[in-house]
Order: sequence, then C-alpha cells, then structure tokens
Amino acid sequence: MSTDLTRAFGHPEARAAQSRDRISVRDLVLEADIGAFQLERGRSQRLRFNVVVEVAGAGEPKDDDVDRILSYDKITEAVTGELAAQRFNLLETLADDIATRILREPQAQRVFLRIEKLDRGPGALGVEIERSADAPLPPQMEDPLPHPLILHLDEAALNAADLSARLDRLAAQPAPVVLTVGFAPGPRPQADQAMAQRRIDLLAIEQNAWRLAARDARCMVVASRTEIDWAMRQGKMLVWAPSKLVLDTPDAPKGPVQDPVVLALWLAEKLQAVQMQICGPLPEAGAVSVPVVAAQD
Repeated sequence: MSTDLTRAFGHPEARAAQSRDRISVRDLVLEADIGAFQLERGRSQRLRFNVVVEVAGAGEPKDDDVDRILSYDKITEAVTGELAAQRFNLLETLADDIATRILREPQAQRVFLRIEKLDRGPGALGVEIERSADAPLPPQMEDPLPHPLILHLDEAALNAADLSARLDRLAAQPAPVVLTVGFAPGPRPQADQAMAQRRIDLLAIEQNAWRLAARDARCMVVASRTEIDWAMRQGKMLVWAPSKLVLDTPDAPKGPVQDPVVLALWLAEKLQAVQMQICGPLPEAGAVSVPVVAAQD
C-alpha cells in the first residue's frame, strides 16, 4: 500500500508519529441524534469513534501518577460532552469540537480523530481530521465542575442501622455527594517521626472509607483529583481516601492528623462545595467559605 493510501485509509494509530507517546480510544460506539437530512432527525444512530492523541513527555521518567497524564476518561468525556452539548448536523463540526476540547489538555500535542456513521448504509460513512496544539484554539466555553455536597460521617453515623436510608436522601438531591469519614476504630500505631505519623493517620481514615464502601455499593472510594472530578461529573456517590491528595497538594494541612474534620473542611474548600454537613460536634468557627451545618438524622 502506498504512503498516500496509508494516510487515506490507515487507522489513526498508523498516522501518529512513532517518536511520540500516544494514548488511544478505539471503536467507541455511541448513539446520537445527528445529521443534516430530515430523515436523520429525531432518531438515534450509532457512531463509532477512534481517537489517537500524541502527548508530551516521551522519554521522561514515569511516576505512575494518574493526575500527571492524559487520562482515557478525558478523551471519552470530550466525546460524550460534545454530544450532550448540542445536536450536530455535520460529523465535521462534531469532530472539530471534540479535537478542540482534547487539545485544551496540557499534555495533548496532536489529535487524530475518525468518526463513522454505522447505520446510514451498507458500510461505514465517516470523516477523519487531524488537529495540532500548534494552531490557535477558539475561545474556551466554560465547562465548570459541579459543586458537591459533602457529608462527614462520624463512627456512630457510619455504624447506624439507617445509614442506607440517609444515603437514599442524599442521592435524591441534585448535587453530587462526597462522603468523608474519621479514623478507623481502635488504637493507631504511633511513630516518633511526624511524616510517618501523618501517613499512618491518613491510612486509618482510608480504612474507614473502605468500611463504608463495603456497607453500601453506591459508595465509590476515590483518591486522586482525576477520579474525584470524573465521579462528580458522572453523579457518583464517592468516598474520599485522603492520602494521595493530601500528600501531593502543597496547601494541604500539614503534620499528623489530629482531627479528620479539618481535612474534610479543606476538601470542601478545594471542591467549592455547596455545603458541608457534619455528623458529630461542629468545629469552631473559622475562615471557611463553605457553609457548615449539622447533619440531619
């Protein structure tokens, strides 16, 4: 096959430069109401997406940190987000908007995108585009994260017989729900070194997070900011495992953890929560921008 034919019919992966790192999503099939012809309006048809993104960082040391790479979720969210934003007449417009959204990610250097209609004939009808971060991007439309409601559960609330009923009530309100917990019951190991004690304290909170997740299948334990943002966008009920975010964020509370509520309040500020509900004693009034109230039984 000639070079011209390869570029015309090869998979997007074959077109991306071999010298760069790449991340790809292949054969993602979604349904959408799309098309310029009247017979296409008001009816869903299947679209198949193949996306390859060349990313910065080839040759750099890897630290196995999901918050430092371009996540697959960012690619799929670019696709689903644009499909949800409006009805498209043309695949070309949809492809361009998806590529633009992906290229706003700092790691993305170039996007190869193929979209095919699978229900418009005996074969797949589609378009392919290539876009580079070198080209100027149009002004960014705001895509704000939802503001969550945060509930801090003390040990009595976590063990309460009506926990599932409480979570039912939380799930019925419109904001995504973030649950935080205190230390697992029982004495914690004590270390002479402050950083070691800090990690022990954080892990004791995470033990309780997993206890909560085991009690109710809706509770999804998350650690990284990437996971938190994705879960909130998806409307999941999530439980915060604090170690990663606290240890990786410069403005996080320092030293051993004396009171898990302090960490929960810090998270509420970071996520710009609409409200912080607390089971148990309320903290002393401080310079917190998030409304803090006692949780209702």
